[in-house]
Amino acid sequence: QDMKSIVQYLRALTEGLEVVPRRRVEYRGVTVEEMDLDGVLARRPAVAVVDEIAHTNVPGSRNRKRYQDVLELIDAGINVIGAFNIQHLDSLNDLVELVTGVAVRETVPDSFLKQSDQVVNLDLAVEDLQERLRAGKIYAADKIAWALEHFFVQQNLSTLRELALREVAESLERASEARTRPDPRD
Repeated sequence: QDMKSIVQYLRALTEGLEVVPRRRVEYRGVTVEEMDLDGVLARRPAVAVVDEIAHTNVPGSRNRKRYQDVLELIDAGINVIGAFNIQHLDSLNDLVELVTGVAVRETVPDSFLKQSDQVVNLDLAVEDLQERLRAGKIYAADKIAWALEHFFVQQNLSTLRELALREVAESLERASEARTRPDPRD
């Protein structure tokens, strides 16, 4: 499986949905595709689906990180459904490196997660996640073997799963407290 097959897989998943074409940017002699923030803002959808929230945008972009693009969309009144993996949560960065032995460079501040209206954990069994990786649905073919040997091992994925469940529980607790807290204007 290569990047082309991943793109085909993603196209099949998004069939029937409007997709704002990505912005093509030349960077260090390579053409990179980035989310077209201005294109999404101009389209003004009620809802935008944004993946890879922890992604670092190519230098020269308006925002350094994709989560900052998402904040602009929200400020413009666009609801966003987004996704990122638990290992990208900033407060867990040191723990994730300690447990997995892999330094995760792209992170999202906890404040981003805390201001979410709703947090949903997509909980896959470890074996299912590894199978998706082997099938080329996560990484290009040249990265699969390393990922399976270094990051996507049983113990790491089990630990990350526990961390994700804990974060969702804390999010539910925050939401519950916010609903039961008396309004100071009353």
